[in-house]
Amino acid sequence: LPTTMISPVPADPLWWRVAKLSLLLLQLCAPRASPQPHRCPATCICTSDLLSCSRQKLQRVPQALPPTTTTLDLSHNALIQLQDRWLAALPHLEALHISHNYIRDLSPWAFHNASFLRHLDMSSNHLHAVERHYFEELASLEELLLYNNHIKRVDENAFAKLSGLRKVYLSWNNLTTFPFHVVQGLGIYNLRTLDLSSNSLSSIPVEVLAALPENIGNGLYLHNNPVRCSCPLYLMLQHWNQRGFSSVKDFFEEHTCKVSDNVPRSLIKFLEHSHMFENCSASTEDAHLLHLEAMVGQPILLTCNTSLPHAATAYMWITPHHEPIKHPGNSNRSLEVYRNGSLRIAIAKPWLSGVYVGLAMNNPYNFSRMCEFNVTVLYPKPAGETFSTGLTTLLGCIVSLVLVIIYLYLTPCRCLGCCKKPAPLSPPQECSAQSSILSTTPPATDGPNRKASANKHVVFLEPIRETQNGKIRLALGEDFPDPKHPKVLQLKSDSESISSVFSDTPIVS
Repeated sequence: LPTTMISPVPADPLWWRVAKLSLLLLQLCAPRASPQPHRCPATCICTSDLLSCSRQKLQRVPQALPPTTTTLDLSHNALIQLQDRWLAALPHLEALHISHNYIRDLSPWAFHNASFLRHLDMSSNHLHAVERHYFEELASLEELLLYNNHIKRVDENAFAKLSGLRKVYLSWNNLTTFPFHVVQGLGIYNLRTLDLSSNSLSSIPVEVLAALPENIGNGLYLHNNPVRCSCPLYLMLQHWNQRGFSSVKDFFEEHTCKVSDNVPRSLIKFLEHSHMFENCSASTEDAHLLHLEAMVGQPILLTCNTSLPHAATAYMWITPHHEPIKHPGNSNRSLEVYRNGSLRIAIAKPWLSGVYVGLAMNNPYNFSRMCEFNVTVLYPKPAGETFSTGLTTLLGCIVSLVLVIIYLYLTPCRCLGCCKKPAPLSPPQECSAQSSILSTTPPATDGPNRKASANKHVVFLEPIRETQNGKIRLALGEDFPDPKHPKVLQLKSDSESISSVFSDTPIVS
């Protein structure tokens, strides 16, 4: 084409290009806006992982909760219900406290997205039942507090999916029945506490509870319920008390039973008043209790005879500390469970003494008690100990008898007046006490202060004290009459008395 036909594109003015460049620089240099941080709700107190909104009269859960929260406290408020999926914003939540509110029921999605929740406290609310869908999403739940509600019924599958559940508190409710058969599935491995005290339970299936493992019986609290009195119930609780179960031992006086349904207020403390159950026969469970003694340091093998097929049966033992032990054993292998159901204690220790219960399980919800062993671990006797306790006691009695005989017949005579022969009668000497007393003339050695009694010739008999030989010592008058006086002669004739009492010769034993 001819050059004259091509028209050039007009260029932007210089000022326009400068303006666009300046705008571009401003966009590049402007600071980018940071994401808005999650603020703590105005009515709550927040720390690094704790969020407390207690006692704020809240009717709804606050919005925009910090996602770092692991413990949330909403107790003592006015909450009526919980919204669906309201915990989705708290992926790390482990403990939730919603006690002392007005919650009556829960929707199927109330605890959705709370798979890490381990502790849930819904005590002191207005729940009327425990439905199946209430807690089935809480796969990691370990502690569930539902006491002091208005619960009248617990669905038999309410805890079916909670395999890690360790403690359930249902006391101070209105329960009249409870699905005790589901406890077997809960308590095989983890359940330690099931508190059903202070309810309205009228009957307890003793045959189901008697077959429970030791760890469940130790934490199954049934006190303060109007159950009907019966021998099986009494024997079961007495058996638990002898085993030292905390559920009976710690609340011994609060276990009551109802004598008659027609008599109001007929509750008695039947464990205290055991005389009312004297005619109850002993339980057959104690008859199968085997006793085994072992010395410290020895290995122990506990074997139960069972006819169940080993391929389809799993075995478990409950230790005296209420710990379940399965194959292959505990962590340090001090206790081992073999495939055939036997339990081996590698080294016997004193703290391993107690009752071991063997269980056979066909499935997690069906098990039977095989046998029980009461194991006692003893210390060995010292090598130098050759006498038994009975022989030592007999030897001690013989030695004591010999010592008594020696004391009675071979000790020196301590009765000097009885052992010493009477001295021969001799005339009174001038220097003797006898001559000085029996003489009518005062001796020449009398002092000037001696009381004169020339006209007083009296001898009087007055008992003063008892001497060693049992005779009575006499008190004599100051002066005596003539030695030929009858009383004087009578006194002189008793030579033994005079010599023993008035002799001034010292007695040498």
